[in-house]
Amino acid sequence: MNVAATTDGTQHEEHTDTPAPAEARRGPGPIATAVSVFGELLITGGLVLGLFVVYSLWWTNVVADRKADKEADKVRDDWSQQLTGPGALNTKNGIGFLHVPAMKNGEVLVEKGTSTKILNNGVAGYYTDPAKATLPTSNKKGNFTLAAHRDGHGAKFHNIDKLSKGDPIVFETKDKWYVYKVYSVLAETSKYNVQVLSQIPKESGKKKAGHYITLTTCTPVYTSRYRYVVWGELVRVEKVDNERTLPKELR
Repeated sequence: MNVAATTDGTQHEEHTDTPAPAEARRGPGPIATAVSVFGELLITGGLVLGLFVVYSLWWTNVVADRKADKEADKVRDDWSQQLTGPGALNTKNGIGFLHVPAMKNGEVLVEKGTSTKILNNGVAGYYTDPAKATLPTSNKKGNFTLAAHRDGHGAKFHNIDKLSKGDPIVFETKDKWYVYKVYSVLAETSKYNVQVLSQIPKESGKKKAGHYITLTTCTPVYTSRYRYVVWGELVRVEKVDNERTLPKELR
C-alpha cells in the first residue's frame, strides 16, 4: 500500500497488487503429484479388494445356500412321493444328506462328483475320480469319500477342524440312517495325496476292508494349498421310520 498526495494537499491510500512469490504460483511438484495419485490408487485398490472379499466369503455363500436349499427340497419331495419300495438314488439332485453335529452346519446335501461346478452349489460331493467312492447304499465294503468347500460357496466343511475321535457323522437316505464314528484325523496332507481316498484307507491306520467314510477339504483356511482329512467307520444302520425320527446322535 502507497500513500499519495492529492492536489489539495490531502493524502489518500493507493492500493497496489503485490506479485506473489514464484513458489506460491507453482502447483505441486511431480513427486507430490505421484504420491497423491499413488495414494488414490491404493484407496481404490483397497475398496476393490474389500468388495472381492465380501463377494468371495459372504455373497457366494448366500447364492450357494439358496441353490442347495432348492435342490434339497427336490430330493425330499422325491422321497415323499415314493411311498413304497426302496428309495432310488437320484444322482441329479442328490443322493442324501450328511449330518455332522461338530461342524454345526446343519444338513448337507450330497451329490455326485467333486468338480468345482458341483461343489460351488453349496453341497458335498462324493468322489468319482481319481478314486471312485463306495456308496453306503450299495452294502459293499469300501470308502464313502466326500469333499466340500471350506470357505465360500456354502463353506459346508468350514468347521472340519472341530471334529475329533468319537464324533458322529450321519448319512441320511430315504430309507436308512448310516451312523459313523470318527476314528482318525489328518490335519494336513498334499492335495495330490489320493491314497487318503483308498477303499482301505491305510493312512488312517486301517488294514482290512470295512465300511468307511472320508471327509476332505482344503487347508489352511482361505487357501487350497493342502488337504484336511477326517476318517470315520460305520457303527450301525437304522431304518427310517414314518416320522423320520432322528438317531440319538442328532437329537
